[in-house]
Amino acid sequence: MSESTVKMNMQQLIELVLSQGKMIEELQAKIQPVRNEAQREMTDDDARRIMTGDLKDMKHKEAAAKLGLSYGQVYSCRGEYTFKHIHKELKGTEGYKNLWVK
Repeated sequence: MSESTVKMNMQQLIELVLSQGKMIEELQAKIQPVRNEAQREMTDDDARRIMTGDLKDMKHKEAAAKLGLSYGQVYSCRGEYTFKHIHKELKGTEGYKNLWVK
């Protein structure tokens, strides 16, 4: 046998495998996405407030935090992907322009 070969008994191999398993679990826990568990469902009033109210000039992340919503909910609303009935209502208003849509 060469010098680089290490002799291990069965107990040492078991300990090595278990320690590697723990290390894998710790690494997987670090890369899990963080979910906003406190988020709630967005309402029509929230959509109006985000589009024309006091939150219209805030960034998506700031507006979401203020309302307890997710970034994606605010982004989808401003991008006219959701709350289409609210956008239709607002487009009927004179002088309204959605600055978030290109």
